[in-house]
Amino acid sequence: MDINTNCSLAHELATRMRAEADDLTRRWLDRIVARVEIEPNRVFPTDELLDHVPLLMERIGDYLENPAEDIAGDSPVIGKALELGRLRYAQGFDAHEILKEYEILGGVLFQFLVRTVDEIDQPCTRPELLACAHRLFRAVAVIQQLTTSQYLRLAAERVSEREERLRSFNRMVTHELKNRIGAVLGAGQLLADPDISADPDRRARFAAMVTQNAEGMQDVLQNLLELSRMDNDSRQQRNVPLPRVAAEVCRQLREMAQARNVAVHIEPLPEIEVNAGAVELCLTNYLSNAIKYSDPAKESRWVRVTGRLAAADRGRELVVSVEDNGLGVPEDARAGLFSRFYRAHGSTVTGVEGTGLGLSIVRETMESLGGRTWAEFDGPEGARFLLALPVRRTADRERSDERSGAPA
Repeated sequence: MDINTNCSLAHELATRMRAEADDLTRRWLDRIVARVEIEPNRVFPTDELLDHVPLLMERIGDYLENPAEDIAGDSPVIGKALELGRLRYAQGFDAHEILKEYEILGGVLFQFLVRTVDEIDQPCTRPELLACAHRLFRAVAVIQQLTTSQYLRLAAERVSEREERLRSFNRMVTHELKNRIGAVLGAGQLLADPDISADPDRRARFAAMVTQNAEGMQDVLQNLLELSRMDNDSRQQRNVPLPRVAAEVCRQLREMAQARNVAVHIEPLPEIEVNAGAVELCLTNYLSNAIKYSDPAKESRWVRVTGRLAAADRGRELVVSVEDNGLGVPEDARAGLFSRFYRAHGSTVTGVEGTGLGLSIVRETMESLGGRTWAEFDGPEGARFLLALPVRRTADRERSDERSGAPA
């Protein structure tokens, strides 16, 4: 069958499709929401995108009428299809969800075709009618292919980037563990020396070296464990309200805070569900750093955890802040805070162990979830470390708006 077969119905079908483009778009949206577990605001999250989707319907109508102008070469169609691919990737969709929504589009347009053909009182041969159906099928298939290809291209780039980051991270961890193990072995061998074992001061110093490096290795392994948990399929990850995550982090660090006489305050936090493992890891790093670098010269030492919803480029975001009145960060050391193996106080503060990986892990963890991290300083003392995550769930936004009294 020749797809270019002239069909007497094609002009009327195309005219009606262009006229009903908005209605067809609404039907598509309603069917997606009804059959796939996607919230309406995630399907087409901006009015601009929703307003431009009818363009696809209009271009499909044009192709029905004139198949000589191949839809695969239509720049507006290509642009919208690629935009949808980028959007679906950014939203964390699976490829099968993209295929499903285009299957739904095909069903909506085929129902339109059947209904319209039945209403048009105009002679048409069966080959001509099948040619129109074939054009419709091809148009949807081309748009689906463009969207899916863009999605898969971005996913492949992400995989390649994560592989490189993993190789780099493995090199760093290997280096860190090698140094720690070397220090433990060296101190252990020295402890076996009779002269050293007979000297209480020297024996205590090398024993402390063994303990400190063993604790350092434990921290590295704990970070690796948390990262491995976050690499699981996102659908298997546990999401819990932010206040519960913050309370658990404080519970884990209670003894550490008490040992340094640091009071930890948690202000009322938005009831937003977050990735438990990821946010717990990040808050643990922020809070433990604030406790470790508290100012021993101050009688009152505190750390405060706050959270709020804020406007973002696309919708809203959850911002969590960990503020302290500790030693702060030297101005010349602030630029490298979130770099790997970087310790701002490495040569100026004694008695604080660390690998220099914590803040870099926080940054990479937040970026993997579409979030961001940064630090703020109001003066030479104290610091404020923040993280922000996009809020995509309608229920989360509405629940927080109700608690805060803000308009939805």
